[in-house]
Amino acid sequence: MNWDQLICDTRLGLEHYRDDKAGVRSDFERDYDRLVFSSPFRRLQNKTQVFPLPGSIIVHNRLTHSLEVSCVGRSLANEVAKLLWPRYEKLPWVGKLREAGDIVAAACLAHDLGNPPFGHSGEKTIGEFFAQGKGRFLQERLTAEQWQDLVHFEGNANSFRTLVHQFKGRRPGGFAMTYSMLASIVKYPYCSRYAGAKGKFGFFTTERHLFEKIADALGLIRLDEGRYCRHPLVYLVEAADDICYQVMDIEDGHKLKIISTDETIDLLLSFFDEREREHKHDVMARVADPNEKIVYLRSCVVGELVQQCATVFADREREILDGQFDGSLIGHLPELPARGYSRCSALARERLYRAGYVVDVDLAGIRIINELLDKLINAVLNPQLNFSQLLLNKFPQQYDVAAPTLFEKIQAVLDHISAMTDVYALDLYRQLNGITLPSV
Repeated sequence: MNWDQLICDTRLGLEHYRDDKAGVRSDFERDYDRLVFSSPFRRLQNKTQVFPLPGSIIVHNRLTHSLEVSCVGRSLANEVAKLLWPRYEKLPWVGKLREAGDIVAAACLAHDLGNPPFGHSGEKTIGEFFAQGKGRFLQERLTAEQWQDLVHFEGNANSFRTLVHQFKGRRPGGFAMTYSMLASIVKYPYCSRYAGAKGKFGFFTTERHLFEKIADALGLIRLDEGRYCRHPLVYLVEAADDICYQVMDIEDGHKLKIISTDETIDLLLSFFDEREREHKHDVMARVADPNEKIVYLRSCVVGELVQQCATVFADREREILDGQFDGSLIGHLPELPARGYSRCSALARERLYRAGYVVDVDLAGIRIINELLDKLINAVLNPQLNFSQLLLNKFPQQYDVAAPTLFEKIQAVLDHISAMTDVYALDLYRQLNGITLPSV
């Protein structure tokens, strides 16, 4: 693969349209702005990251997480561009490297757009509804690939669909984003046939032709039918996400008093050698507020991980471009920051993701999503029933509940549920079960 082809500002659905007027913003900056002003992005403010409905203590939701990932992703991509520049400075296309920061920043904003309510638990619940729950009866009525799409339902694939699918009444190309930005959000560039034990894939059957069109135009290496190598910038989006969710989860755990100040400080200092730790102790000695001490250390850790991941990318660039790089950038960190990152991961698994109220809301979310799936799918399958007609009236117009195929009707249900905020899903669940009545 080569950067000249990989960085491309062609827009999906607008391939034959070109506006050559000079503007203040690049096409990749327009991608970013378009996302910020979009409804799917705004809805992230009421979707769970890890700690749901925290009340007076402000911790991360999907919106704040995505904004922070975008900031880190931009810095990471700009650092990589700086490291790569001397290798290509005599080539006519080298200026394209300056666009990497804007591409990655936009991709980071979009990376969670397709996630359903109630965090990763909601994502798993949708797949289990079809694999083990009431949706099992649909298997015999769908193709093998369609069934794999459902039982391995993937937020990443749904993010790609959210951006590229032509929903009812909308224009071709969906959000009409640039090819490079769209390819940069696909962490798993293959169809659900290759989902494997982890259940990960990058695009649904209905969007496969669009991804292949983008991938071929960008020169992504095709491994076999329905499977490609990653766009190199995906590694930067993934690293920014890894850095933010791991480090920010620790900061949130401290705010919620799940982790003590001393333990958090010790954890964040473990990324640095003895000399750097002494310097950071000196800085913290001038600050009395424990939260500010954690904020300072968090920023130091993020900065360190950005530098280290950029170095890994630059050092392994040839492997990445040849499709030979294995794993993630975080997985190739030097020993000291790698050990610190592992300690954060272990603590988060043991203490944060299993915190009582996290588990309680996950359990409630599983019940809510199962109930919504059951009732909404029954409605699109039996639209002649009075209850179904009433329920179908609650679907936004863009979701085609009268689509010509069964799979597309089911996808309309999944589109609707995935777009819901946690609060809306809970309110709809209560209304459908007669627990509450809507207020006028």
